Amino acid sequence: MRLRFLTLAAVSALALAACGEQGGSSTRDGIWAAGSSTVFPFTTRVAENFARSTGGAMPRVEALGTGGGIQAFCQGIGAQTPDIANASRRMKASEFDMCAQNGVTEIIEIKIGFDGLVIATARTGADFAFEGDDLYLALAKDVPGEGGFVANPNTSWDQVRSGLPSARILVYGPPPTSGTRDSWLELGMAPAAMANPTLAALAESDEDAFETRAHTLREDQVWVDSGENDNAIVQTLTRTPGSVGVFGYSFLEQNSESVKAASVNGVYPTLETISSGAYPISRSMYIYVKKAHIGVTPGLDQFIAEFVSDAASGPGGYLQDRGLVPLPEAELAAQREVARAHTPMTRPAE
Repeated sequence: MRLRFLTLAAVSALALAACGEQGGSSTRDGIWAAGSSTVFPFTTRVAENFARSTGGAMPRVEALGTGGGIQAFCQGIGAQTPDIANASRRMKASEFDMCAQNGVTEIIEIKIGFDGLVIATARTGADFAFEGDDLYLALAKDVPGEGGFVANPNTSWDQVRSGLPSARILVYGPPPTSGTRDSWLELGMAPAAMANPTLAALAESDEDAFETRAHTLREDQVWVDSGENDNAIVQTLTRTPGSVGVFGYSFLEQNSESVKAASVNGVYPTLETISSGAYPISRSMYIYVKKAHIGVTPGLDQFIAEFVSDAASGPGGYLQDRGLVPLPEAELAAQREVARAHTPMTRPAE
């Protein structure tokens, strides 16, 4: 069986080389996945298991952020582009169109599970319990003030609300290229803004203006873009007393001895609260696969089958150990069928 796998791999590498020559690039003989830093540890774990069980080349996995990974994925077909884009949000219509313009016309969308965005501090630091419009009033660039909107004047958490710690507001979070940033704005900032009466009224009268106000973060070094490495944010929290970080639940799981999560509207992030939707800042995780590369990139079909297997993504699977919150059984079965049948996605609505 090993000899047969290597022979198929050699043939596939030649086929991918032909694909790559069309795009003016050299060949490769292994799987390439790029994108979300939150999905990175899950894809890396599947890659390790895949390489060990098949004897094939170790897949290349890069953390470029969701936007960066999809950008690379959509550049075309062939060895010079990734086979898989890892994403911590759904692909946007504009990204789908970019893919199509570059000849990437059949894309398989596979939901792999759920993740929650945590707001965390060093385990030795103060406890935070966020509620209502706290996050908006702390982190939005402009907030309601006398005569309209004013530059955010809040410098400490207790200025936002008296029940919060007196520490200065300093939040390390994902940059604009990250799907985690997109999810933070949509699931963290926008609901907090809606809890503010002035912003709720603005949402009723001018939805675009509301989104701009809710989604624009401070630029005065209170919110600090910290790159695509969520582990770096975790390390920063332990070195910077009183600071707060925003990152995926999996990193909380892996670093629970050094950091702790805040509650949001009375709910702490756990496997149960994220999968049930009780924790407010939760989201779905995806991988996107080029159908044109299946049967060409060695082992790609086996790799995506492994990703949605019970052993990996099911309850108690090895990805749960990394912090992935599993899909319900029926939904996982449906995603497994999408992977098996190579069913292309339709264009997203927006």
